[in-house]
Amino acid sequence: MNSSFAHEHNRKAWDAMAKKHLRFTQAATKVDYQLATQKLAQQDWLEGDINGQKILLLASGGGAQSGLLASLGAKVTVVDISAEMLRRDLELAKELRFDIRVIHTSMDDLCACESASFDVVIHPVSTCYVPDIRPVYAEVARVCKSGAIYISHHKQPASLQAAALPEKKGYLLQRPLDLKDPLPEVKGALFREEGTLEYVHSLEVIMGELCRNGFSIEDVREPWHGDPHAKPGDFGHRSRFLPPFLSIKARRKEMRKTQLIF
Repeated sequence: MNSSFAHEHNRKAWDAMAKKHLRFTQAATKVDYQLATQKLAQQDWLEGDINGQKILLLASGGGAQSGLLASLGAKVTVVDISAEMLRRDLELAKELRFDIRVIHTSMDDLCACESASFDVVIHPVSTCYVPDIRPVYAEVARVCKSGAIYISHHKQPASLQAAALPEKKGYLLQRPLDLKDPLPEVKGALFREEGTLEYVHSLEVIMGELCRNGFSIEDVREPWHGDPHAKPGDFGHRSRFLPPFLSIKARRKEMRKTQLIF
């Protein structure tokens, strides 16, 4: 399946979810702004004061993070495939007079962004929505300054491969790691988004291609969502066996300038 078909399908899906104010489509609240530094995911990875820094929020419309970063003085650019999600960011920028720019495009097409222009790129869980991560990484590498921080979040491949509900022997792997087609649709599973097309990417692709595109991985985390009191089949129970997400802090390697000798 080609990327353009997946992009169009997922654009419509996220527009629909945003209009219904579903999970992951809600803007930050007043309380969130008061606790901005605590509310930002992996705040310690941002390495201190972000005032004046140029930050790209990739596939991250909806106003959940753009306003928080802008409130701390960052110059924020938001890229998202959903116009409805970006509308929230524009409303925030107008209402609170924040420095927020929005670009309506897919995460693998950043032609509207200048090369070597961002100090930080923050990329929430979304690489599962593209058939191929490599063009995404190539674009991120191009728009990052030397030494820029790239914080990306992904869905664990094993979690996407496994059944939503347990059997007697646990959560069984049902789909191969080299599956090229989108995953079968599921309903009511918090580790998936209904109505979207999602793809499995191996850890070798998620981390290896990141390195091959000029990044050095500095830290890796598996955000804990397990709940020892959850019932079998619940998100908290499944997460004890299959961590749903993977977070990576990487840094753009210093780009060496070629010296010409005559």
